[in-house]
Amino acid sequence: MDVRDAAALQSLADRVAKESGPLRLLVNNAGVQQFGYLWDTPVANWERLVSININGVFHGIRAFMPRLLTQSEPAWVLNLASIGSVTAWPLQTPYIMSKHAVLSLTECLHQEVDLIGARHIQVSAVLPGAVASRIFDEAGGVDSGDQSAAENEREAMFRVRERAISPEEAAATILQQAADGEFYIVTQPESVLGAMRDRADQLTARRAPAPPRSRFTAPRPE
Repeated sequence: MDVRDAAALQSLADRVAKESGPLRLLVNNAGVQQFGYLWDTPVANWERLVSININGVFHGIRAFMPRLLTQSEPAWVLNLASIGSVTAWPLQTPYIMSKHAVLSLTECLHQEVDLIGARHIQVSAVLPGAVASRIFDEAGGVDSGDQSAAENEREAMFRVRERAISPEEAAATILQQAADGEFYIVTQPESVLGAMRDRADQLTARRAPAPPRSRFTAPRPE
């Protein structure tokens, strides 16, 4: 399934309805990373990331939500944002931007579902901390400009991954919080809620953003 393809998502929604009946759980999870200074980012990498991380969530919602609205069975819609959706992070700008977009999309979607009184649908934003996956291995880099900065950031994220939780642990936590009715679902409360508090404090104090140096982060190479 290529989430960049709206027609493919619609086809999947049709197949699920035909073969499986009412949908109970929709998880929009696909995402890719990008390292390097924003001005060095290849246009193709930017467009690929936006088409997967943002458009993919939209395509999933557009394909499945109309069916969810017509059914009476309870259903859950989980959109994967990130701890990055409440932070500003240099050298990962396309990814961070995309996760801010997913978070705001999900917050607005939650209000729209409430506005029409679709009480059987629970919409939640999932904000994981570090989860062990290949997202850093397969992240985009830069073809020109400061290539070393991009690769140093990749190496820093590899060190973060050493302290990451497993996908199985993350999934169990996410599903439990969804079952409990949480909107903001977090996999590692200490780091993610800390980032959320820092973001709120920064905005209310009108402080310019500074790179986070604790909780989720590994020491940056000198």
